[in-house]
Amino acid sequence: MAKYLAKRLAQSLIAILGITVVVFVILHLTGDPVELMVSPTTSREQMDILRQEMGFNDPLPQQYLRFLKGAVVGDFGTSYYYNEPAMRVVMERVPATLELAVAALAIAVVLGIPAGVLSAVKRNSLSDGVIRVLALLGQCLPAFWLGIMLIMAFSVNLGWLPTGGNSEGWRSLIMPAFTLGLFSAATICRLLRSNMIEVLGKEYIDVARAKGLRGSVVVMKHAFKNAFSSILTMLGMQFASLLGGSVITETVFAWPGIGRLVIQSIQSSDFAVVECIVFLLAVVFVVINFVVDVLYSVINPRVRLQ
Repeated sequence: MAKYLAKRLAQSLIAILGITVVVFVILHLTGDPVELMVSPTTSREQMDILRQEMGFNDPLPQQYLRFLKGAVVGDFGTSYYYNEPAMRVVMERVPATLELAVAALAIAVVLGIPAGVLSAVKRNSLSDGVIRVLALLGQCLPAFWLGIMLIMAFSVNLGWLPTGGNSEGWRSLIMPAFTLGLFSAATICRLLRSNMIEVLGKEYIDVARAKGLRGSVVVMKHAFKNAFSSILTMLGMQFASLLGGSVITETVFAWPGIGRLVIQSIQSSDFAVVECIVFLLAVVFVVINFVVDVLYSVINPRVRLQ
């Protein structure tokens, strides 16, 4: 077990380093941030002095090593746009993104798991067909289109919910959470249906039914319990994806999270903030993946770590 954990930890560190290298290089090829920081009347000599002071004249590998050294201690430099430490700017937006991701995951679980179980139990029935069509639509509908349609329906026409922001508490959270969680709900539903159908065809399920156990007991205690182990991995990865994949949803609903912040920072070439967000999301994604792998091996006794 210790050998496996050490191996997974090494793989995680390599993944984080790879992500930071790619993003760092791409950002520094998009343009000169000094030109965006100064006024149009600034002389070329003043821009060269500022560029030298901020280290942009150094070779790219040297800039990356300086970034990596600061990232280890949580120092990503100063935001050019906000004139504040990049870490502080990002951490101010993290609670909003966490709130949205948790709400979206809750909606995905509440919708996806019951639908997946019902679809598997009622296989090839009318309800199964309806659920499969809805799940397919949930994975196909673009988030920006769904968000705009919800705003048009429930905000503009009916006036029930606010169009964006988070100033009205839970009412502001409903539409963005549903928009973000629908894709995950559809994914969970389809995977759980497939796993449940496979498990329901096992011999021990036939034995449980032959013993006279109620259908609900067979489905939930025997079939669902064994099918859920793979869903655990899906839930962990979906939560990580919700944290990092809320860019479109936060932009459509003007939600003040890190997804919207990263778009604004890319547009303004605020390298420090973008690098901070990417680094933190990479760490979160890798850590969640690592924890899920360990939990999966604990929950499923058939898994043997080599």
